[in-house]
Amino acid sequence: MLSYRAALRRVTALGPHAISAASVALCLFLTVLAVKAPWAPLPRPVIAAAGLAGTGAVWFRGRWPVTVAVVGAGAYVLSGNPGPLLISLFSGAGTRFLPLAAIGTAAFLAQQWVDGGRLGTDALVSAVTATGVTLVAGAYAATRRELTRSLRERAERAETEQRLRDEQARSAERGRIAREMHDVLAHKVTLISLHAGGLEVNAGAGPERVEREAALIRVSAQEALEELRKILGVLRAGPDDDDDGFPDLRRLVDSWAWAGGIVTLHGDIGTWPPETARAAHRLVQEGLTNAHKHAHGAPVTVTAIGSRENGVTITVANGRSPQPSVETGAGVGLVGLAERFRLIGGTVRGGPDDAGGWRLEGRLPWHAADASPRGSHDQDAAG
Repeated sequence: MLSYRAALRRVTALGPHAISAASVALCLFLTVLAVKAPWAPLPRPVIAAAGLAGTGAVWFRGRWPVTVAVVGAGAYVLSGNPGPLLISLFSGAGTRFLPLAAIGTAAFLAQQWVDGGRLGTDALVSAVTATGVTLVAGAYAATRRELTRSLRERAERAETEQRLRDEQARSAERGRIAREMHDVLAHKVTLISLHAGGLEVNAGAGPERVEREAALIRVSAQEALEELRKILGVLRAGPDDDDDGFPDLRRLVDSWAWAGGIVTLHGDIGTWPPETARAAHRLVQEGLTNAHKHAHGAPVTVTAIGSRENGVTITVANGRSPQPSVETGAGVGLVGLAERFRLIGGTVRGGPDDAGGWRLEGRLPWHAADASPRGSHDQDAAG
C-alpha cells in the first residue's frame, strides 16, 4: 500500500485538471450509490438532481470555493452524498477556513436533522469534528503545496543565480587572460619589432651583428611562447600564484638596451614580495612598450623605490620624442594595468610631464596581496 505522502505526490503530479476530473468522477460514483441505496429519505429524482448539481460544482471549487461549498452542502442534505461537500471543504481550507467551517458544520447538522428529525449535543460534536478534520487536512495539504512551490521557486532561482555567477566568473577569467595576453604579446612583439628594425636599418651590418640580433629575436619569441604557456596554466589557479614565472626587472631593462633602446634603471625589485614585484614588472613592461610606440628613440628612465614603511613607487618616464608618433593605440593596456593595481590596493597615474615627455607612475603597498582594493587610476586620453 502507498503511504499518504507517496499517494499525495502521485495525485499532485497529475495536474489541477486531472485532479478536478478525478474529483468529479468520484462524486458522480457516490451519486450513483446514493440513488441506488438510497441515502436520503427523498424521491430518487431529487437525490439524483441534487447529486449531479453538487458533482458539477466540484469542477469550479478552485475559483469559487465558498459557492461550491454551499452547493455541496445543499446536495449533501438532499441526496446524502457527502462527496461534493467534503471535496469543497478540503480544497478551500487554505484560503476560506472560517466561512467553510460554518458551512460545513451547518450542512452536517442539517443532514442529521433530515435523517433523525431532531438535533442534540452528539450531533453538534460529530458535525464540528467532521468539519474540523476535513478543514485541517485541507489546510495541511495547501500549506505543504505552497511550501513545495516556494522551495521549487527558490531552487530555480538559486540555479539561475548560479548560472549568472558562472557567467560572470567566465567573463572575468576571459578579461584576465586578455590582460595577461596583452602584457606579454605587446611587450615581446614590440621587442622583436625593435630588433628586426635594427637589422633593417643596418642592412650592411657584419655577420656577427646579424647573428646577434637574430639570436635576440629567437630568444624573445621563445620567451613569449613560454610565458603564454605559463599564463594558460596559472590563470586557472589565480593571477598571482606563480612566484617565479616572469623575469626580473634588470633583465627586462637589459633586453630593451640590447635592442638599441636608451633605458636607464634606478633601483631593483629583487627583494620585493612576489605579488608586488610582479605588478611592478608589468607596469615597467607597459611603460617601455608605450614609450617605443609613441616616443621612439626618446630616452627612458625606470625608477623603482620600495620599503616596508613607505610602500612601493615605480616610475617609467620618457623624454620628448625626436620624431612625431604615428601610432595611437587603443589604450586598453593602461586600463588593464590600472585595474590590476586597483585590485591589489594600488594606483596608477599617467600623463605628460613639464618637459614634453610622458610619465607613468604606479604606487603599491609593500604586501600587495594583503591590501584591500581601494585604488583608482588617472589616465590622460591624449596619451
